[in-house]
Amino acid sequence: MTMTATRRRQDRHTPSAGPAPRMRRPVELSLVGLGMITALITQGGFTLVMNGLDQPTFEEVVMPFLVGEDSGLSGTEARLLGDTLAAWLGMSLVVLLLLAVAGIAHTRARPSRRAPGCWFLAAGAVCLLGSQLILYPVAFLFFAAAALFVLRPLPEGSPR
Repeated sequence: MTMTATRRRQDRHTPSAGPAPRMRRPVELSLVGLGMITALITQGGFTLVMNGLDQPTFEEVVMPFLVGEDSGLSGTEARLLGDTLAAWLGMSLVVLLLLAVAGIAHTRARPSRRAPGCWFLAAGAVCLLGSQLILYPVAFLFFAAAALFVLRPLPEGSPR
């Protein structure tokens, strides 16, 4: 057997040095999608309800749950607190959705990179702090997606 024949046999059995296999990251994208939908329902729902209430309905239905029955606040002061909370939740929802969409776009463009995890980490922090620690289960979804970007192994040959 000649040297050329041996080399050809070896070349058939070794994988070519082509591009790395493409990663899809379905688990991470599913977690982020679920987090976005849940945040939209909770934060957006509260903001939408607060913006659609009139003063008598607010005092009758929402005020006892928002500030308590024996808070000593007048109806207008409680309404101001409720509107402030609704504005805070609405703005943090917009920032959260923008960060999550940026992370999804970055994931679809370069799924083998770990940088989109930073976008999802920031979205989780905005969710956690923007909801004043109320939506920690939703923020956990974003944190879990960010952690999976760091912990899941990259395929061989893919750039880090």
